[in-house]
Amino acid sequence: MEIRVLEYFMEIAREGSMTRAAETLHVSQPTLSKEMKKLEQELGTKLFRRSSASVHLTDEGMLLRKRAEDILGMVDKTTAEFKAMEDIQGGEVFIGCAESYLIRHLARIIKDFRSKYPLFQFHLTSGNTEQVIERLDRGLLDYAFIVEPPDLSRYNFIEVPGSDTVGLLVNRSHPLASKKFIEIDDLYGVNLIASKQSMEHDLARWCGENIDKINLIGTTNLSKNGAFFVKEGLGALLTFEHLITPDSDVVFIPLHPVLEAKMYVIWKKYQVFSPIASLLLEDLKKELTV
Repeated sequence: MEIRVLEYFMEIAREGSMTRAAETLHVSQPTLSKEMKKLEQELGTKLFRRSSASVHLTDEGMLLRKRAEDILGMVDKTTAEFKAMEDIQGGEVFIGCAESYLIRHLARIIKDFRSKYPLFQFHLTSGNTEQVIERLDRGLLDYAFIVEPPDLSRYNFIEVPGSDTVGLLVNRSHPLASKKFIEIDDLYGVNLIASKQSMEHDLARWCGENIDKINLIGTTNLSKNGAFFVKEGLGALLTFEHLITPDSDVVFIPLHPVLEAKMYVIWKKYQVFSPIASLLLEDLKKELTV
C-alpha cells in the first residue's frame, strides 16, 4: 500500500466524487479509478459504493479513512522532523492539550522559544485527557498536557505549577446561582453536565459513595460547548474555573470542600524526539520546575 494511493483515496473521500478528486490531484479519472480498484483488490474488500454522480464510502472504506488519517498524519510528522534536522532555527512540534487555564504556562514558554527559533511552528490538539493520550500513544504527538496523574510505568512527566479549581457553571436564573460555594447536598436533584473524565476522577473522589446520587444528564469533552447548554437552561456544568468567563448569563461557583486538579506534561518513555522537540522539552523542564 503506497502513501500516494492513500492520498488519492483520502481526496476521493473528501470530494465524494472521482471526477472532482481527479481534477484536484491533477491525474486522469481512469488512472484514479484504476488505482482504487487495485487498492480494493489488495485489501480484499469494497471501499466505495458508486453511483452515476458520486461515490460513498462503505463501512470498510470508513475504517480505511480513519487509518489513512493516522498514517498520513504520521508521515507529515516524520517529514517535519527530518526537515527540522536540516535547520535548527525551526521545525514543528505537536502537542496535545487538555482544557485548563494552566496552559498559559505553555503559551509563555513558546513565546520565548520562538524568539530564539523564529521558524518554529507548534500544532495544538485539544481534547480531554483520554483523547490526547490516545494520540500520544499512536505517535501523533510529541508530548501532552493532561489533568490527571500520569501512568508512571509508561510516561515521563513534569508537574505544571498551580492547580485548577473545580466548580459548577450555572445559569444566573438557576436556584444555585446565588450560592458562594457548592456542597454535595446541593448537587442532589441537579441536572448535571460533565466530562466523562471529571465524573470518573474529579467528582468521584469528592463525592465518594454519594456519586450514585448525582443526576448526570449528558457529557461533553469541551467546556465551551457545554456552556451553551447551561445558557439554554439545560443544567449545570462541572468544569474548571477560568475556562468560561462569567457574564450576564452564567456564573461559576466553586465546590466546597475545595476540589482541585493538577496538570502534567507527559511524554512516552524512551521516546526519540526531533531536535526542535528536544529543545522545547528542555525549556519546559527548566521553566516549569523552577
